[in-house]
Amino acid sequence: MSFSGNIKEELAQHYGRARHCQLAELSAILHMCGEFSEDSKGVCTLKFHTENLLVARKCFTLMEKTFNIKTGIVIRKNPSRGSTACFLYWKGDELLAVKNTIVQAVCCKRAYIRGAFLAAGSMSDPRKSYHFEIVCNSEENASYLRDMINSFDMDAKIVQRKKTSVVYLKEGEQIVDILNVMEAHVALLELENVRILKEMRNSVNRKVNCETANINKTVSAAVRQMEDIAYIRDTIGLERLPEGLRDVALTRLEYPEAALAELGRLLKSPVGKSGVNHRLRRLSEIADQLREQ
Repeated sequence: MSFSGNIKEELAQHYGRARHCQLAELSAILHMCGEFSEDSKGVCTLKFHTENLLVARKCFTLMEKTFNIKTGIVIRKNPSRGSTACFLYWKGDELLAVKNTIVQAVCCKRAYIRGAFLAAGSMSDPRKSYHFEIVCNSEENASYLRDMINSFDMDAKIVQRKKTSVVYLKEGEQIVDILNVMEAHVALLELENVRILKEMRNSVNRKVNCETANINKTVSAAVRQMEDIAYIRDTIGLERLPEGLRDVALTRLEYPEAALAELGRLLKSPVGKSGVNHRLRRLSEIADQLREQ
């Protein structure tokens, strides 16, 4: 099962204890994949259409817990697509409570976001990228949901995709927060483990890249120094150099891969890294002057 499927399976088993939270979750599912109607006699009908059996089961249980009324269910299978569509419907005046639900309390906001994701949400595999989204069938529902998510100090945004409005989050830290808001704690821990592994890999890669760059820089400098020393040797001879420069030149020719600090320790009269660097720069200047002649 995908990471998104794991989250939905966890959320489908989570039920708010209070009736107002259950109503808030039902209201979210209604906004995402439901339809409310009222006939001329004032009889209210609530319909849900979903291809996700978890959503169908959640709606059935919530309606039973909240209103204790019978549910009509129609299941249609599509062999060509390999999918199953569930149609759930209820009738009763008490269903106005679902339509007119006002979500204000923090616990109800959590339930509403949980229901919205369960009905129309998805999340990418965190091992590849961080992306959390809920597809809404209207701009009004999308704005309402975005504002509710942002009330938890997040930065949800809306993008238009064909005929739908998509509320989304892109940052890993905020996706961790939204999972916590929805109370998907198992998925949250799994995501945190993935984030830690990714950060460790990135840290190791940065260190390796830095070390590789330093090695390349050292090798390039050593090659250039060898070329300068060889040019001086072939042009005027190393014996014409001052003793300190001659010692560094001969030692570099003998130990072409040595670092500056190591090179300093190998000299007849050992010097520090800065002293070796100064002498090598002086050799480079002498080589450049000879090339210009």
